[in-house]
Amino acid sequence: MLVELLYFDDCPNWMETHRHLRELTRDRADITLHRVLVETDNEAQRLGFHGSPSVVIDGVDAFPIAEDAPAGLSCRVYATPEGFAGSPTLEQLRAAIGA
Repeated sequence: MLVELLYFDDCPNWMETHRHLRELTRDRADITLHRVLVETDNEAQRLGFHGSPSVVIDGVDAFPIAEDAPAGLSCRVYATPEGFAGSPTLEQLRAAIGA
């Protein structure tokens, strides 16, 4: 399984998501974790990048949003049990990757 974390440097939330993903994949030989730095709007358009951080599992957004949502360099918002946040929770990520 390939898990990709798409992000841009100015996003304040990607590091928390990365820490959670590393924790969940540390002992999983069947999972490869890659970080993908998105640096330009052109890259964001090409990748279908709908905000940072985005988690893509085997080519599919783990937390899909509306198909007509614009792609670009923006921060992403997640609905969590505690309310809206800039990163999915550890439990949401666990469920997404089946850990």
